[in-house]
Amino acid sequence: MASSTTTPLPIEANAALKPAPPKKQPYPFWLGGVAATIAASITHPLDLTKVRLQASGDKRMIESIKKTYTTAGVRGLFDGISGTWLRQMSYSMCRFWAYDESKKLLGAGPDAPAWKLAAAGSMAGGIAGLIGNPGEIVMVRLQGDFAKAPEKRFNYKHCFDALFRMVREEGVSSLGRGVTPNVFRAILMNASQLASYDFFKAELLKTKYFDDNIMCHFTASFAAGTVATTVCSPADVLKSRIMNASGPGSNSTIGVIRASMKAEGAMFMFKGWLPAWTRLQPTTILIFLTLEQLKNGVDWSRAKGFTYL
Repeated sequence: MASSTTTPLPIEANAALKPAPPKKQPYPFWLGGVAATIAASITHPLDLTKVRLQASGDKRMIESIKKTYTTAGVRGLFDGISGTWLRQMSYSMCRFWAYDESKKLLGAGPDAPAWKLAAAGSMAGGIAGLIGNPGEIVMVRLQGDFAKAPEKRFNYKHCFDALFRMVREEGVSSLGRGVTPNVFRAILMNASQLASYDFFKAELLKTKYFDDNIMCHFTASFAAGTVATTVCSPADVLKSRIMNASGPGSNSTIGVIRASMKAEGAMFMFKGWLPAWTRLQPTTILIFLTLEQLKNGVDWSRAKGFTYL
């Protein structure tokens, strides 16, 4: 009786029989908004002071902080924080979601070139700047209210009261105030901040010195904050000069550029770069460090079987 033998399958066939590793689920779309809200809550006193310096006669940051603390205590340093939360949970949540979707649309994977990431960031910034404009207005009004004379204050109770009263007293069109410069700045910010973080993180992970840990995230976010400050500086300088100018033709962007170039040269576009960097850098670092930790938390919860995340 002849014995039957089983011919072993080739290695390639055995490999083909192995199940493919499960595709990683996308992270919840709201993670970016939560990360930005946490970061903005921590840095709120600095942002509040910046707005009050712009709206009042105060000249120095420390003096302005002392003035706020003396008149309203520690709680005063968090005036208008509901407006900050509204802005972050509309604008920031939208920009992180739109950035991920734009990367999918453009086919920008982990090793995507910088221009694809910048294009995805620009698309996200345009969408988020439009959707988040009402939150931006509410945040600025709530933060700047106590720097005004009592008779000129809006006296909003919170962010939702501000929205309802704006629509009732000024019409729905009031929610679109300043939307054009806001969208333009959002495009620049997201094309530089989000895209450069992804780019620097990917480049750092290619080296032998970095792993996907907090040191890598800190370094990439530090670089992203520097790039974002530099890219947004010309728009910020021009906006400030146009708003502060007076006289015929002084509101012309081209006119302001020509006059500034003639008097100061091209470097006028980076005046105030250091204070702007000092303000933006902590926020950028906190956003990305918090976001990465939230992602780690989602990975851990999924590994434990909590499928709702």
